[in-house]
Amino acid sequence: MFQPRIPVNPLPTGIVTPLVQQTSSADIEPAACNHHPAPAPGPSPAHSSAVRLTPAGLAVAVAGGVGAVLVVGTVLVSMLLAVAVSAASVAVCAVVVRSLLNGQHRRR
Repeated sequence: MFQPRIPVNPLPTGIVTPLVQQTSSADIEPAACNHHPAPAPGPSPAHSSAVRLTPAGLAVAVAGGVGAVLVVGTVLVSMLLAVAVSAASVAVCAVVVRSLLNGQHRRR
C-alpha cells in the first residue's frame, strides 16, 4: 500500500529515427535544409542592451522595491510574533499542568 507505483508509458516519448544505410556520395543530391529555423538577427549597433530608466521610472522602481521589502518584512515579523506567542502560551500551560500535578502528589 505504501510502495510507490511508477507508471509505465507503453508509447515512445522521443522521436524515433530509422537507421540510415551508407550510400555512395555520387547518389546523394544536395537538398535544402528546411527544418532548421534561421538564426535570429543580432542587436544592431544603434541599440544598446543596457536598460535606460527615466527619473520617473527610477522612482517607480525604487518605490516598488521599498514596498516589497516592507511587505516581506511585515510578514516575517508577524510570523515571528506568532511563534513567540505560541511558545509563551505553551510555557504557561506547562507551568499550570506541573502545578496541578504537584498539588495532587502532596495531598496523598
